Amino acid sequence: MFLSRHDEPKFNVGPENGTAVTEFILEGFSGLDQRLQLVLSLVFLLIYLTTVMGNATIIFLVYADHRLQTPMYFFIGNLAFLEIWFTSSTSIKLVVILGSGRRTISLSSCFAQSSSYFTLGCTELILLVVMSFDCYVAICQPLHYAAIMKPQLCIHLVVATWVTGFTLLSYRLVILSQLTFCGSNEIHHFFCDNSPLFKVSCSDTSLLWKIDSVFLSFVFLGTLCLTLVFYMCILFCILHLPAASGRKKAFSTCSSHLTTLAIAYGSCIALYVCPSVGVSLENSRFVALLNTVLYPFLNPFIYSLRNKAVILALNEAVARTRTQLFP
Repeated sequence: MFLSRHDEPKFNVGPENGTAVTEFILEGFSGLDQRLQLVLSLVFLLIYLTTVMGNATIIFLVYADHRLQTPMYFFIGNLAFLEIWFTSSTSIKLVVILGSGRRTISLSSCFAQSSSYFTLGCTELILLVVMSFDCYVAICQPLHYAAIMKPQLCIHLVVATWVTGFTLLSYRLVILSQLTFCGSNEIHHFFCDNSPLFKVSCSDTSLLWKIDSVFLSFVFLGTLCLTLVFYMCILFCILHLPAASGRKKAFSTCSSHLTTLAIAYGSCIALYVCPSVGVSLENSRFVALLNTVLYPFLNPFIYSLRNKAVILALNEAVARTRTQLFP
C-alpha cells in the first residue's frame, strides 16, 4: 500500500542534529496485500469491540449482582477494567493502520502509547499476583478467608497495585525523554514498542537498553516468582485434601487464573525477558498480537463462560432487561 499525503515523513530542523523526527511511520503490516489488510482490520475491530463489551459486561455484573460482590470477583472486575485500557492502547491504532492506511503517529502519541502499554501491562502482572494470593487464601485458609480478605484489604490491594504499577513505570517517560530521533522514522512494528524505538533513535541507547531490559526482567520475573510461590503452596494444600471432590473443586477454582497466567507470562517472557536473536520480525509481531489483542479478548470468556455464578447472573440480567423492554 502506498503512503498517502498524511503518511509523508515530517521533520523539524533541530539546532544540533540537523533534522529531528516529529512523526513515525508504523510499518508493521505494510507488506500485506491491501485487501488482506482490510479484512484483518475488520477482524481486529470485531475482536476489539467484543473485548470491550465482554469486559464491560463483567464489570457491570460484579457491580450489580450481590452474589458476585466477593473478593475474587472484585479482582476480576478490576482485571476487566484494566484489560479495556490495555487493549485500547494498541488495538485502536492497529485497526486504523490496517483499515485506512494512516500509518503515521506523532512523537508525543508514540511516547504516550509506549508508556501506557508498559504501565498497564506491569500493573496487570501485579494484579495477577494479588489474585494468586486471593486464590491461596481461599484454598489453603478457607476457614479464615472471610477474616483475612476483608473489603478494606481488597481495596487497599487494588489501590496499591495501580499505584505501584504507575510508580514503577514512571521511569519510562524519563528514558524516552533521553532519546533523540534524527534519522529514519520507520518503526517496523504495529505499535511503539521499546525495541523498535531504540533502534531508530540516533542517541547512544546502550545504557538505556540495559536499564530497560533489567527493569522489565525484574518486574516480569519478580511477579512470576511470587505467583509461583503462591501456587506451589496451593498445590501442596490440594494434594493434602482428603476428598477427591475437594481436590477437583480446588483445581477448578484455579484453572481460569492459571490459563490467564500462562498466556500473559508466556508472551511477555518471549517478547521482553529472553528474546531470541534469530526470531523474525513476523514471529515477534505475532507474539505481540497474542499479548495485546488475543489475550484481552480471551479473558472475559475464561472468567465467565466457565463460571456458573457469572452465567447465572448474566442470564438473570438479560431476563430482567427483556422483561423491562417487552413487559
